[in-house]
Amino acid sequence: MPILVTGVAGFIGYHVSMALLARGEEVLGVDVVNDYYDVSLKEARLSILKKQTGFTFYKVDITDIEGMNEVVAEAGELQRVVHLAAQVGVRNSITNPFDYVWANLVGHLSILEICRNQPNFKHLVYASSSSVYGGNTKLPFSVDDPTDLPVSLYAATKKADELMSHCYGHLYGFPQTGLRFFTVYGPWGRPDMAVYIFCKAIFEGRRFPVFNNGDMKRDFTFIDDIVAGVIASLDNPPTSIDKQVPCRLYNIGNHSSEPLMKMIGLIEEALGKKAKIDFKPMQPGDVKESLADIEEIKTDLDYNPTTPIDIGIPKFVEWFKEYEGGLA
Repeated sequence: MPILVTGVAGFIGYHVSMALLARGEEVLGVDVVNDYYDVSLKEARLSILKKQTGFTFYKVDITDIEGMNEVVAEAGELQRVVHLAAQVGVRNSITNPFDYVWANLVGHLSILEICRNQPNFKHLVYASSSSVYGGNTKLPFSVDDPTDLPVSLYAATKKADELMSHCYGHLYGFPQTGLRFFTVYGPWGRPDMAVYIFCKAIFEGRRFPVFNNGDMKRDFTFIDDIVAGVIASLDNPPTSIDKQVPCRLYNIGNHSSEPLMKMIGLIEEALGKKAKIDFKPMQPGDVKESLADIEEIKTDLDYNPTTPIDIGIPKFVEWFKEYEGGLA
């Protein structure tokens, strides 16, 4: 039975699909391949996926419910979905709000409708975000913490997705797991993320801004650890106990909040070049620090991240040099 993966040309979607294919699964990949960032990177990921046995790609917008229904009809019955497609980026959501409401709310609703109409559906795993914790100053962030005060529209849409999923779980009873990702990085990463932006600027000898004067910390999570968490979640759907809704939420992070300047220092070391930094005030929608409490996913699924940034950043830089400059 094939697994539907949305956002398959994206960073996490690509890696999750490669891991599923490597263990012999069939993957139906869906992506609209928009130009939020360089389409050539998405196409490069897709070109690798298309060479894999068991992979089928559909260029469809998830908000197009008729188009999505055609994909499902061609595939036959679906029992498992990994929904990773979304309009991403905290800062961009402030300047392009309608893109986020359409892709993240209508798109999520489209997937929920598809899942609830499958006769033997087993599990929907979907991407949420650590941004739902908003300006929370209590660390680490726990899935039980309040998430009703978002500081960006992106965060608000991800919180709304969680609420919509709970509603559908209550109404139709199918299992769902929402995953709050914490600052994902690694090979084939997104060029709008800080690790990629800083690496490219240092590599090219350009000055670049660092916000809040560098006084920020993030729970940087290497892509291999994210994939392990996604697949472990997929393989272990929640069950309804004592009439509870079969929906759960997990943090997926590294459970280590690292200073932004340490991350920059590791890039400098891996590239053998010094950064040229313009320190700036805090940007609207940003948060100073993030740290994931991963106790629940550890206990339930034996999730155990294994890649600190001292190892992960050099791995990213090695890939970056090969992809951007052919220097690896």
